[in-house]
Amino acid sequence: MNMQPETFTGDEASVSIRNLDLSFGAVKVLRNLNLDIGKGEFLVLLGSSGCGKSTLLNCIAGLLELTGGQIHIGGKNVTWAEPSERGIGMVFQSYALYPQMTVRGNMSFGLKNAGMPKPEIEARVAKAAGVLQIEPLLDRKPAALSGGQRQRVAIGRALVRDAEVYLFDEPLSNLDAKLRADLRVEIKKLHERLGNTMIYVTHDQVEAMTLADRIAIMKGGQIMQLASPHEIYNRPRNLYVADFIGSPSMNFLKGTLSGGAFRSGDLVIPLDGYAFEEGSRREGEAIIGLRPEHIATGDHLASAVARTRVKVELVEPMGSDTVIYAHLGAHQIHIRMDGQATVRPGDEVEIGFRPERASLFDPATENRL
Repeated sequence: MNMQPETFTGDEASVSIRNLDLSFGAVKVLRNLNLDIGKGEFLVLLGSSGCGKSTLLNCIAGLLELTGGQIHIGGKNVTWAEPSERGIGMVFQSYALYPQMTVRGNMSFGLKNAGMPKPEIEARVAKAAGVLQIEPLLDRKPAALSGGQRQRVAIGRALVRDAEVYLFDEPLSNLDAKLRADLRVEIKKLHERLGNTMIYVTHDQVEAMTLADRIAIMKGGQIMQLASPHEIYNRPRNLYVADFIGSPSMNFLKGTLSGGAFRSGDLVIPLDGYAFEEGSRREGEAIIGLRPEHIATGDHLASAVARTRVKVELVEPMGSDTVIYAHLGAHQIHIRMDGQATVRPGDEVEIGFRPERASLFDPATENRL
């Protein structure tokens, strides 16, 4: 499945990718991929390992030679241009800092090699250091820095290029959870402050949801869905996207559509309020997807339909939330409850459903109904 990209006219597109193919021998890694990225947009390429997201980023950077297709940056065809000629700055997963150089030396190295005048180099380094709040670190060497500080330096080295487009290849993967969350906020602030186009690769859906203006979810070298985080979370285009986004993942129940309801065993969920895709069938086999937080319990049951009771099998207290596991017919489901909920294995809990928050899929095509 290859999505039709959102297109930008005139000067609106910062990066345009057309019919991109990339093969390593007989193995096709990217397939007829089309993508437009608007000026100043923060686009996240999201997917599991091996889906092609880092490969696509490396194609944009000019680090890989395309098998077919074209790449335009800032209206200029850069398909065969060297990385240094593309107007990009890149931040890698590894910091790749020169250990014998100070922070100042690392940040200015590329500019010195390009023959930039010393006053201009100093001004750019000072500006980037100010933006990233690393001025006190400029005379230290990498060995004297923490992991988070080293990653800030790596970002600063890209910023001094004053590029039109910045590429981030899983820059936070080597950091612990707390530092990753802190730097994620800093990167978002950085984008808001600079307004440059940023393309960010990650396998972490939390990073994708919190950072992106739009997310491109990839699988097998193709884009499964390209949309805002809100659209992807609430209206996943297919089963793969629905299952990939969300933690805990979406619950899936197999059943049939008939008489304006979804039926699975003794469970009947009226579909009043569900927005079918245009032209979708409304009868026959179907899979319903229900996010754990969209299964109603407690005070939220008043607005729910098709109430039933389930026996709690497992409880996961998570602080702000409590996740319970139970069986509904032949299907195991997980339900997100309030973090203060007092529930134990063996308890019975009444649940209900909100059809307007559900997702229906065709079992044959796996596409949204």
